[in-house]
Amino acid sequence: MNIKVVLVDDHKLIRQGLYSMIEKEKDITVVAQASNGREAVRLVDELNPDVVILDINMPDLNGIDAAKLISKNSNTKIIALSIHATRRFVTGMLHAGAVAYLVKQCAYEELANAIRAVADNKSYLSPQIHDVVVSDYAANLFKDEDSFLSILTLREREVLQLVVEGVKSEDIAARLFVNIKTVSSHRTQIMKKLNIKSVAELTRLAISEGLISADY
Repeated sequence: MNIKVVLVDDHKLIRQGLYSMIEKEKDITVVAQASNGREAVRLVDELNPDVVILDINMPDLNGIDAAKLISKNSNTKIIALSIHATRRFVTGMLHAGAVAYLVKQCAYEELANAIRAVADNKSYLSPQIHDVVVSDYAANLFKDEDSFLSILTLREREVLQLVVEGVKSEDIAARLFVNIKTVSSHRTQIMKKLNIKSVAELTRLAISEGLISADY
């Protein structure tokens, strides 16, 4: 069986390195690459790969929200690949539908094994992740955290990320295939739910909660 993979990371050098490693495996083929979560969702929908490898901190649509959309609309297995090994990111990705989580420090040695495992309907966790998962299990791993993000809908999270990345309302509308009035309505709801008055405050919260990275 040849395992079809979509590779998603906003850093071109990392994608190139992962691609070179994966292509050495005779039973695994990278069928497409993407640099953001929204492009990943589109490619999964078009190509129906066996596995998608997602970074977490990406522009336009982050890995957690991309994973939610992918798991909702396809049977593609999701592997999270991140520099983060903290509870918030691990539980966020697993809750969103990822069946494997690897940290980038060891990805080159483990990634091929993880791809084969998830393609065979198994899960896979980097050793650094085991302690996070086990210690959190008794407290209900998949329970939503008491986070400001938990009160937002997935679409509101999408709009929030684009707003704090500085995308104009008309461009947000075009990307989400809605009209500008709908975008404005979402912005109003976000501000109301979070009791926030400015984009600067939204940006600080989005960074603190891991919705976007501090680089944006």
